[in-house]
Amino acid sequence: MAASRVQTSDFRFRLLRSASSSPMACSLLPLHAPLSSRPGPRTLPLFPRGPRVLRHRPPPPPLPPLRALPDIAAGAASGIRDALADAFLASPPTWRSAASSNLAVFVAGSPLLLSGLSASGIAAAYLLGTLAWRAFGLPGFLLVVAYFVVGTAVTKLKIKQKEAQGVAEKRGGRRGPESVIGSSAAGCVCALLSIYHVGGTAFSELWRLGFVASFCTKLSDTVSSEIGKAFGRTTYLVTTFKVVPRGTEGAVSIEGTLAGIIASVFLAGVGYLLGQVGVSQVAICLLASQIANYGESYIGATLQDKEGFEWLNNDIVNVLNISIGAILAVVLQQLLVS
Repeated sequence: MAASRVQTSDFRFRLLRSASSSPMACSLLPLHAPLSSRPGPRTLPLFPRGPRVLRHRPPPPPLPPLRALPDIAAGAASGIRDALADAFLASPPTWRSAASSNLAVFVAGSPLLLSGLSASGIAAAYLLGTLAWRAFGLPGFLLVVAYFVVGTAVTKLKIKQKEAQGVAEKRGGRRGPESVIGSSAAGCVCALLSIYHVGGTAFSELWRLGFVASFCTKLSDTVSSEIGKAFGRTTYLVTTFKVVPRGTEGAVSIEGTLAGIIASVFLAGVGYLLGQVGVSQVAICLLASQIANYGESYIGATLQDKEGFEWLNNDIVNVLNISIGAILAVVLQQLLVS
């Protein structure tokens, strides 16, 4: 009996030993049996956790609906339009209103400006336009615009023929700053005298008349010269009336002279319609411009390009021409009043 118990115990021992070395040993252990009676180490967080607070962020502003974009553009355009309207109608004009109004006109008329002026010529013309607007308002500015449009048109007339004959303006008829200054120096002086009230109210009308007469003189000179080059059959030297080639300094033609008179009457008439001159002053502008043009032709025939007068180029002669026209108009007006 004792021997059987020993054998039974020995069998159980071998059974447990083989089970512990077998891969299936884990399956023979009870599921609820602890793997170790020793508790494992506890890990602490690096940072203590406090109570979690939810932060409320404000919601992003809503995007404007697409239908509001045209309204924004329309509002901006309306604001610009109102600002330009205020500048155009400012009375008396200020430097700021004159500059902004002139800029708007220059942007709108840039194709015409580029056809008649170089880049530097446009800059000089902008200064002239601003000065004219500041001194005499929109009417004075429109007078300069009329002068520029007609002068550019006749300069471009038969430009290929003029270029072939060597009598055309440089740069394909596009005038530079020296031409702008030479054509407007006297008018700019009259504008400055008017702005700063030189001579008081009694002389304000005289400066306006001199301004108009200077541009009438220059337009008459430009038209007579360009029409004479394009259509003049015979050109005569103004001092001797000897027949000379087209483009000769101091030469005149019947066609060009008649066209110059019409141009002077036209621009003086524009000045009258714009309220810059009266009826009698239209006649004064015509008379002063023709006397000044004759003087310009005489200077060109006797002094220009002559030895000792190399400095007397075409631009300086133009300044003398328009200055004579403006001064004559002022003197004639004073004589008429007297």
